[in-house]
Amino acid sequence: MKLTFIDAGVLIAAVRGNADVARRAFEVLNDPQRSFASSGFVRLEVLPKAVFHKQGEEAAFYEAYFRGVDRWVEPGPAVMESALDLGSKKGLSALDALHGAAALLANASEMVTTEKSGKPLHRLTHLKVTTIHPD
Repeated sequence: MKLTFIDAGVLIAAVRGNADVARRAFEVLNDPQRSFASSGFVRLEVLPKAVFHKQGEEAAFYEAYFRGVDRWVEPGPAVMESALDLGSKKGLSALDALHGAAALLANASEMVTTEKSGKPLHRLTHLKVTTIHPD
């Protein structure tokens, strides 16, 4: 079983993406050879707007995904220090650094994202970063 950290963009793409990117997202999410890791940061990135805008089906999709997560990394000093280090060394935005740190602390073997392959998130070297972006 491959422990995979799913970036918020993949969850959003599954619900709101065009047909091609949504299909790619669902291929990853429905892969029986994967288990999933996540963090409170991903929940914070996807749920509040769906709830605020009364997108009930979208919020329910996210909640169903989060119920199936096998390994959680919650905010705390270890995540923050790791994110600060990653962001400083790899030039990551705050959320990308937090997601990368959470993925590493979860011991995920892969992070799946919608970020194009030339973006800073792909500079992470201690886990495989795969994009579903159609490039």
